[in-house]
Amino acid sequence: MNLSAKTVVVIAIGAALYGIGGLPMFGIPVFANTTLKPAMAVLALFSVLYGPIVGFLVGFIGHWVTDLFAGWGVWLTWVLGSGIVGLVIGLFPIITKKRIESGLFDKKDFFIFVVLAFAGNVIGYGTSAFLDTILYAEPFTKVFMQLCIIAAGNTVLIAIVGYFILTNLAKRKQQSTNLTEAP
Repeated sequence: MNLSAKTVVVIAIGAALYGIGGLPMFGIPVFANTTLKPAMAVLALFSVLYGPIVGFLVGFIGHWVTDLFAGWGVWLTWVLGSGIVGLVIGLFPIITKKRIESGLFDKKDFFIFVVLAFAGNVIGYGTSAFLDTILYAEPFTKVFMQLCIIAAGNTVLIAIVGYFILTNLAKRKQQSTNLTEAP
C-alpha cells in the first residue's frame, strides 16, 4: 500500500481528532466501560470523504490514541473494531460513486450512509465483543450489551450529526460546481 503525503496527513488529522474526541471527558457513559462518543461523527466524516483505507486507519489509530490517553490501557480488540467501523463506512463513496463530490446527497444516499454506519458498528464492535469473549474471557452478556448499546447509540449519533454535515457539504460542492467565470 502506497499512501500519498496528503493521505498520510489526512489520516494523522483524522486520527488525532477522533482519538482526542474519544476521551471519556467528551463522551456519555452508558454501560460498563462503554461510552457514546460524539467523535464517532469524525470517524464517519473522514471515512465518507476519503474511503475505506483512510477510514480504517483513522478508526484504528484514533482509538489507540483514545486508549493511551484515557488511562485504561490499549484494548486492541476495540481498536480493531473502530478500524472496521471506519472501513465499512468508508465504502460510502464507492457505493454512491462519489455523488457527494458532485454536490448530491439525497434520501437514498442518507439511507446508505445510515445502513453503513449500523453495519460498521455491528461488524466492527461485534468483532471486538467476540474477541473479548475468546481472548479475555469477558462475560458474553456484558460484551453483547456493550455491542447493542454502541451499535444503536453510535448509529443514531452518526446519522444525526452526519446528516447535517453531509447535507451542507453537498450544498457547498454544488455551489462550487455552479460557479461560472465572469466574461
